[in-house]
Amino acid sequence: MRRADRLFEIIQLMRRRGLVRARDLAEALEVSERTVYRDIADLVAQRVPITGEAGVGYMLDKGYDLPPMMLTRAEIEALVMGVRIIETWSDCEMCDAAGSLLAKIEAVLPEELRPMIRTCHLLAPANHDTVAMDIDPVELRRAIREQRYVNIDYSDINGTRSMRRIRPLGLAFYGPVWLLFTWCELRLDFRSFRLDRICAMEVTGDRFPREPGRGLQDFMKSWENWVERLRDDRETIPEPAGCNRETPP
Repeated sequence: MRRADRLFEIIQLMRRRGLVRARDLAEALEVSERTVYRDIADLVAQRVPITGEAGVGYMLDKGYDLPPMMLTRAEIEALVMGVRIIETWSDCEMCDAAGSLLAKIEAVLPEELRPMIRTCHLLAPANHDTVAMDIDPVELRRAIREQRYVNIDYSDINGTRSMRRIRPLGLAFYGPVWLLFTWCELRLDFRSFRLDRICAMEVTGDRFPREPGRGLQDFMKSWENWVERLRDDRETIPEPAGCNRETPP
């Protein structure tokens, strides 16, 4: 790792973790603690607002940030790869937004780094099978952002139809299928639904409240506990793409 990249990464680690020890920085950067102390001294000399001391830890003052063009080569590759996956697997709105974002970032990158975006060797080819949907994912994402109740007509794996009133919490991609994570008002429990099995959808004007135990983080905890129970029972864990979640949690 170049020294400039290492100094940048120290700042990023402090931003993410808060108070961090020199030992932790040394392990993350694969350098000696002496090198970390020297790098921190150099950053302080450059007026980066770092507080702390050896043996206690260091932290970055709140409000300090870096200009957006300060990206490492690996971060640029991650960005390009993410945009290409979105362009391949998402809808037109997300595709246009991803391309616009990449163009804005390219405009503020240093001249020597801009060719990396156009010549990145990471690809997400579009020659794959897609799963058709009868609903508008743009409208669904808006409902998630605005915390609006949604009524859906759902067909399960056996073709059985049911009407559900749900709180849409988040979307997850298990290629080639998209899952909608929800709190189901019918079951009074968490459920996930495949978007391609939603036959019809109505976004209501009613907003649902934020309640302990019914949010996205609670859903993820419930999901992880369910998977752990399956592992403990030594049962085969089904592929998420085919998960109907008409079973617990």
